[in-house]
Amino acid sequence: MKSMRGGTNQGGEGTRDHRDLGDEGELLAVRHLKRLGYRILVRNYRCPLGEIDIIARHGGVLVFVEVKSRGAGNSVSPKQALTPAKQHKLSQVAWYYLQKHKLTEANSRFDVVAIRGMPDVPELEVIENAFESTY
Repeated sequence: MKSMRGGTNQGGEGTRDHRDLGDEGELLAVRHLKRLGYRILVRNYRCPLGEIDIIARHGGVLVFVEVKSRGAGNSVSPKQALTPAKQHKLSQVAWYYLQKHKLTEANSRFDVVAIRGMPDVPELEVIENAFESTY
């Protein structure tokens, strides 16, 4: 199941809006990452432990990418939304992926694509090596 991206679900309408915002943000992120030389391997990787938005290769490094999109009126920055608990969850999912694909010796990192101002005037920031793995 796809996770909601921020906000609260009030009467069901917010869920769809947040999912649409997240999906649009992921499309923008993929295009931007490709322009920066990332080779996209997997989008929305899911396993029993959770989901990672994008898995890519960049300069010989396997990159697990979390996309955080925020609307123009949202006061919480995309970077602040990546809590230690979320980092731990992403680390567990990445480790699962590495084990499943026999890549545990691969050089890897976690990047974040932070997007503000959705959907009108999105501003993208790629934060390479945004956090260390906690698996």
